[in-house]
Amino acid sequence: MNAWIVFRKELIDALRDRRTLLVVLLSSVAIGPIVLIALSALVAGIEQRAEERSVVVMGIEHAPTLRNFFERQTYRITAAPADYEAQLVSQQLGEPVLVIGKEFEAELARGQAPLVEIVSSSSNQRASQSGNRLVRLLRGFSQEQSLLRLAWRGVAPAALEVIDVQERDLANPQSRAAQLTGMLPFFILMAVLYGALNAALDTTAGERERGSLEPLLMNPASGHALVIGKWGAVAVVGMLIALLSCVSFLPAQVFLRSETLAALFQFGVREAAQFLALLAPLAAALAAVMMAIAIRCKTFKEAQANNTVVILGVSLLPMVTLFNQGAEAPWHLWVPALGQVALMNRVLKGQALAPLDVLIPLAICAAITAACIVFVARQLRAAALR
Repeated sequence: MNAWIVFRKELIDALRDRRTLLVVLLSSVAIGPIVLIALSALVAGIEQRAEERSVVVMGIEHAPTLRNFFERQTYRITAAPADYEAQLVSQQLGEPVLVIGKEFEAELARGQAPLVEIVSSSSNQRASQSGNRLVRLLRGFSQEQSLLRLAWRGVAPAALEVIDVQERDLANPQSRAAQLTGMLPFFILMAVLYGALNAALDTTAGERERGSLEPLLMNPASGHALVIGKWGAVAVVGMLIALLSCVSFLPAQVFLRSETLAALFQFGVREAAQFLALLAPLAAALAAVMMAIAIRCKTFKEAQANNTVVILGVSLLPMVTLFNQGAEAPWHLWVPALGQVALMNRVLKGQALAPLDVLIPLAICAAITAACIVFVARQLRAAALR
């Protein structure tokens, strides 16, 4: 009963605090529209560049055959500026430049392989991405010319096709969308962390700095009841942010400008509920860990500085799944934050979650929460005896 009274008091105080309330609203309600607008703009820009179908060429007048091929492929030919190398390095030019020699057409007529050069800069991402498209276009021209030469010699082009290769993609639409939306769990996780941070620090180091913690210890409530009440309020704030963050992605989908992304991105009530179920134990564990670190601090700023290690850990651990080119490792599920991000990515891919895979992060978070609550209670008991 005492724990419930403390919980209700701490939760009301946390929601009355304008700073905490502002963090809750900004870090949760706004995250869905902001992330989807930014992601949609990125995908729309890529699609727009892909639809432009233009090539930047230096010396196209020396290759009328190649010009004819480009035009038949509905590509628009743009003359390269004289200082194209400097513009590529400075990223003013976002397309690679195809440089054609003066002897191109003569060498092609003699049955030789004319040399062409694709000039780009690896530091210029836009130009590098378009370079692959230009290479495929030139390979198409080379294949067409090879087939024409065989036809002139009376060789059937089908004679060169020894095997018939067909590709079959097993990825579902959600898996393809997850390649673009893989950052969503990370943003939601950071919103939960920063939202619960202020509440965790204020209820421990903040009260000690204001001198209100010692009088609270004089109450007849036990130390464990005080800690559980305080921890419960902080955990509820974190869970509330997780709920609002997940729900914010539902109406935010109207901001998707990319038709491709809108068709692939399938995040409904079911996915939001799964996200919340995975994030709730982690929010509880983070609340306990931050309180355990802050309880030994005398000021709010000191507690903020000491909790930097938690912020860095939660920020960097999920990066393992973003940069891991191989399959998900089994040990990922045993690491807090990393396990939740891995499972949320499975949800985005439309994969079913095995009960054991869900229970492992849940058990780890429960163990961390229990250990931290015991630690904080002992610290409060020691403070009361001083």
